[in-house]
Amino acid sequence: MPEQSHEPEGAIAGTGMGGGMDLATSEAATLEKTPGGPQGTGPAAKPRSLWSDAWRELRRNPVFVVSALVILFLLVISVRPSLITSGNPLQCELARSQEGARAGHPFGFDGQGCDVYTRTVYGARASVTVGVCATLGVALLGSVLGGLAGFFGGAWDAILSRTTDVFFAIPVVLGGLVLLSVVTSNTVWPVVGFMVLLGWPQISRIARGSVITVKQNDYVQAARALGASNSRILLRHIAPNAVAPVIVVATIALGTYIALEATLSYLGVGLKPPSVSWGIDISAASPYIRNAPHALLWPSGALAVTVLAFIMLGDAVRDALDPKLR
Repeated sequence: MPEQSHEPEGAIAGTGMGGGMDLATSEAATLEKTPGGPQGTGPAAKPRSLWSDAWRELRRNPVFVVSALVILFLLVISVRPSLITSGNPLQCELARSQEGARAGHPFGFDGQGCDVYTRTVYGARASVTVGVCATLGVALLGSVLGGLAGFFGGAWDAILSRTTDVFFAIPVVLGGLVLLSVVTSNTVWPVVGFMVLLGWPQISRIARGSVITVKQNDYVQAARALGASNSRILLRHIAPNAVAPVIVVATIALGTYIALEATLSYLGVGLKPPSVSWGIDISAASPYIRNAPHALLWPSGALAVTVLAFIMLGDAVRDALDPKLR
């Protein structure tokens, strides 16, 4: 019988194939030294989360970049409008009523002789303040109520579902006309409170569905089996993984709230003069659309650009946070 060799199989492969084993070993060592290996999955690779992947996608998305720059500009002029204008939005001269553009007044004057450029710049403050505050209030209230209902279920879930059905049956504009018509305060807070009151059910349903989906995952069941409390499971394991849909919907809704504030101010139940708002200026310029169309064009254009920027931002965030859309 032929004599059998007792050499290790690895040694035969290493010598019989021209040092292939040495080459494989050197390649493995090289991959270990390279951060993340060839595909970012090596031993030295840092695990990538949903948020890091989303930020990576957002930076490459031109829609996100453009909308973020527009929103950043709006935030800056909302805080410091004096950076781009030195005029007073409440200083008006009837002698300049409906005049066109001139040096120092690029947008012309409205029916009261007010500088349209100055009022357009200062009008961003009210609109952005209402939109941001309403979105934060809606997201916070809706997320808490919807998250608790989805996590505990039972009677809490049934009560929340029926309550949201009632609020969904209320027309937003009609509700604003009824509720805000009795308010005497001429600040943004009654408008913000109204939007939070009627806006939380949408976020609540999104948060409820997201929590119900996440709490079925294995890591939540493992945490429960290890004896973690409900508060720890909800705050440490469920909330970070269920908040993405809420952020997407809230970002898109922010532009809607800005448009709603302008609509209510246009109808005379939102902000009222002497407050400066795009909705107030659009309402005041409507009777002069034939003689002074510029007084209507600029505030309505600023409103349209602002709403479009927030909607584009929400779309970009949605695409980045949803792996199925990539």
